[in-house]
Amino acid sequence: MSETKPNSNVEMPTTYDPLSAERKWYEAWMQGGYFQAGRRTDAPKYTIVIPPPNVTGMLHIGHALDFTLQDILIRFKRMQGFDALWLPGTDHAGIATQTKVEQKLREEGLSRYDLGREAFLDKVWEWKDHYAGTIRDQWAKMGLSLDYSRERFTLDDGLSLAVRTVFVRLYEKGLIYRGKRIINWDPAARTALSDIEVEYKEVNGHLYHLRYPLADGDGYLTVATTRPETMLGDTAVAVHPDDDRYKHLIGKMLRLPIADREIPIIGDEYVEKEFGSGAVKITPAHDPNDFEVGSRHDLPQITVMDESGRMNENAGPYQGLDRADCRKAIVKDLQEQGVCILIEDHVHQVGHSERSGAVVEPYLSTQWFVAMKPLADRAIDCQKSGKGVNFVPDRFEKTYLQWIENVRDWCISRQLWWGHRIPAWYNDTTGEIYVGIEPPAGANDPNSAWRQDDDVLDTWFSSALWPFSTLGWPEDTDDLKNYYPTSVLVTGYDIIYFWVARMIFTALEFTEQIPFKDVLMHGLVRDAEGRKMSKSLGNGVDPLDVIAQYGADAMRFMISTGSTPGQDLRFRFEKVEQARNFANKIWNASRFALMNLEGFTYEDIDLSGELSTADRWIVHRFNETVRDITRLMESYDFGETGRLLYNFIWDDLCDWYIEFAKLTLWSEGDAKRSTQSVLTYVLDRTLRLLHPFMPYLSEEIWQHLPHEPGESITLASWPQYDASFEASQSVKEMNLLMDAIRAVRNVRAEVNVSPGKKIELLIKPTGADEETIFRSNEIYIQRFCNTSALAIDAAVSAPDKAMTAIVTGAELYLPLAGLIDISQEIARLTKEVDSLTSEVERVEKKLANEGYIAKAPAQVVEQERVKGQDYRDKRDKVLARIAELQG
Repeated sequence: MSETKPNSNVEMPTTYDPLSAERKWYEAWMQGGYFQAGRRTDAPKYTIVIPPPNVTGMLHIGHALDFTLQDILIRFKRMQGFDALWLPGTDHAGIATQTKVEQKLREEGLSRYDLGREAFLDKVWEWKDHYAGTIRDQWAKMGLSLDYSRERFTLDDGLSLAVRTVFVRLYEKGLIYRGKRIINWDPAARTALSDIEVEYKEVNGHLYHLRYPLADGDGYLTVATTRPETMLGDTAVAVHPDDDRYKHLIGKMLRLPIADREIPIIGDEYVEKEFGSGAVKITPAHDPNDFEVGSRHDLPQITVMDESGRMNENAGPYQGLDRADCRKAIVKDLQEQGVCILIEDHVHQVGHSERSGAVVEPYLSTQWFVAMKPLADRAIDCQKSGKGVNFVPDRFEKTYLQWIENVRDWCISRQLWWGHRIPAWYNDTTGEIYVGIEPPAGANDPNSAWRQDDDVLDTWFSSALWPFSTLGWPEDTDDLKNYYPTSVLVTGYDIIYFWVARMIFTALEFTEQIPFKDVLMHGLVRDAEGRKMSKSLGNGVDPLDVIAQYGADAMRFMISTGSTPGQDLRFRFEKVEQARNFANKIWNASRFALMNLEGFTYEDIDLSGELSTADRWIVHRFNETVRDITRLMESYDFGETGRLLYNFIWDDLCDWYIEFAKLTLWSEGDAKRSTQSVLTYVLDRTLRLLHPFMPYLSEEIWQHLPHEPGESITLASWPQYDASFEASQSVKEMNLLMDAIRAVRNVRAEVNVSPGKKIELLIKPTGADEETIFRSNEIYIQRFCNTSALAIDAAVSAPDKAMTAIVTGAELYLPLAGLIDISQEIARLTKEVDSLTSEVERVEKKLANEGYIAKAPAQVVEQERVKGQDYRDKRDKVLARIAELQG
């Protein structure tokens, strides 16, 4: 790459080709090793570990948003001088990946059982290798500055050791246990699920009212249920012990219809007297609340379904039926027997598996659990002490605390083959259970009595360790010492329970530190109509298609600046087009600059000479932009950062400064050298501000510019605010000039006088300072207002037939005889009065608000007062001009 050197305008093509630039520069960055952490050993550390995408397929536009925000931060911090590590990796995604591979096998007429565990796992590893490579290619196409030398996978050896270590330590502390509990069961995937892997959907169902007769023949109790098929597993009917209607029946027996067995009436405070009939059927093996009631009363636990959701041998005549078919059959039989006396329409929430979509079955099963309360209490105490994680936006702290304060024990075992196998062994001879990081002695002997648990751990168990396991824990590695705790986690708000909370409590338990200082929560990417993207709607967006059409920089700029933290983003292709147009605007402006910097070198830059008003103004505006963008980047406000960048580059730099600069660039002498210096300085550093968002475009242009010694803009220093660049007088001068030029252009447009037609212009300054500004900058007024005659005089009188424009500091008159109608001009000025009156009323209303006056900073209140007076002054001038025209 180039060192400091004179540039050549021949080098820069007339149009920007994003795809060729992307291929060229990503390869150059990789070869240079610029993304690798550790290049600056004494620098402060900054770490992000990537939320590992699942190896289930291609990345989607939501991934593109997530990863682009992280890349912006890591490039920003790298340019600020940090030793920045962005650690990449992928997740094995147990259920999701196994489901994909099993689906592929079914297309070949096979199942995992046909292959056996080892052969099946070989197939899944092949799948993983293919899609991990695909994801890596997609990362590259997005321009992500990842340290690939540290890439991790949740099933690699180091992370497997971390998982086993955590499991064993929690087991030894009594925080992991094995027990028979009601769990969420996915009958399609045939595996347990944790509570947060269940999605509740509103379903139109029915409420069935059933009469259970007393065994002694003396009446009956009515119960209501949405799931009559589970009555075959009923072992009691419960009433509230203080319910006067039923307390005399407690201890009596009922005869369970269909099953024809007796069950007791029990008293339990779980029952709500006022709800329904006040009598509740208890099915301990198929309902979590019933399980708790059954445990208190030592009730039998009768499971009436198998793992696929079919009725089992305990279902009597319904054995073998699918649970849905059984419901229809049993309702028909109960109606015929007079047991089902009423069926009501009923809308209720039904749990569905997040992965398979199947209706989840509450199911009694022996599983492994994490006892969450001690871990949750520690995380809660940390957060409430003020030493916890900083959530951005801060409202998500409440969401996090609400969940973790009410968390239930976590079911961590899954009936899968793909994943971290549970490090527990059972001795079939002695009945002993062994839990250890390594197998028990002799366990690998084919004749050993030891048998490892067939289940694997929940994917989120290994993901919970990601911030520290990826850096080498449980070993005391240099990376762990240098880069942990990490700096920020960037993730979607939809996995705050799945992942964020679990990382926090595991990190506190095993590293005594929070895993990251900040959590930046972004929203979902939705389609242009605000709908969630899905295959069924066909509204998904492939980021690679967007890149192929518009370039990576345009996509990155649109998705990163299109929303505020925590808010969803609507993906609109017209916004990507706007970002591409922005890139082209920057390219064309830079190309113009380079055409006027022939032979100019970085060493030629000198800002100490005599600078024009425009020169001093653009340096001041750039300096302000540096200050504001740095502050916004530090607070993760990328939307506002993008707005400021866009406005500064498009408006201030391209539309104003470069146009003003042409007048000196096309001349000779010291003024030209000063403008060349300012243009080179500002453009170079503006590209640095742009680089985290548009890395390819900024690198391509920067390499053509005269710049300080350095191989790549990725390693260039981030611009710093410099108080010596403040130029308030130049800002005042430029604002007056720009207001005047805009006003003249607006008047021209209103009466359809083309910009190419020369006009007469009279300027009446309001004071001596304003007059001096106009006179010393006459050349700009003449050039950009295209005047045939220009008069600047505080004593000037308005011609009868002239258009009028009022700006802060001057009245402008455009004698356009024959082109205007007096009545139309009065109507136009009346509209202007109405607009100014609205502004005056708005400011007065604000200043009359005592709450605003009390809370707003004094300088802000004063600014509003100045604005109000300015609006009033302008209105008075317009009213005076109307009076003149009417007179």
